[in-house]
Amino acid sequence: MITVCVVDDDFSVRKSLSNLLKSAGYRAVSFASGEEFLSSTAVDESACVLLDLKMIGMQGLEVQHRLHEAGKSLGVICMSAHDDDDSVQRALAAGAVRFLRKPFSEDVLLASIMAVLDRR
Repeated sequence: MITVCVVDDDFSVRKSLSNLLKSAGYRAVSFASGEEFLSSTAVDESACVLLDLKMIGMQGLEVQHRLHEAGKSLGVICMSAHDDDDSVQRALAAGAVRFLRKPFSEDVLLASIMAVLDRR
């Protein structure tokens, strides 16, 4: 089963995305912070991470930077309610496969995950 991680400091976002992923046939693992995610074994076991850009503590771009430094190859989909052009460009330049503006539809999310999986 393909593992997809959800990293977001908002509990309701983590819960709803995890439920959606499970209903679509993925194994969903969620984390309340970038630090928690990076220190977990899920970093090595996941195919994809849904990563919020604006969180308490370590921000999404820093998580992306740390993944890159560590040579981790999981696909990154950034998400944020704050989608100014600079944030979008920085996330994509840091290696994100997609950028999703919250709120986004189930179809857009699942298509984005498929795009990540197709790149692997």
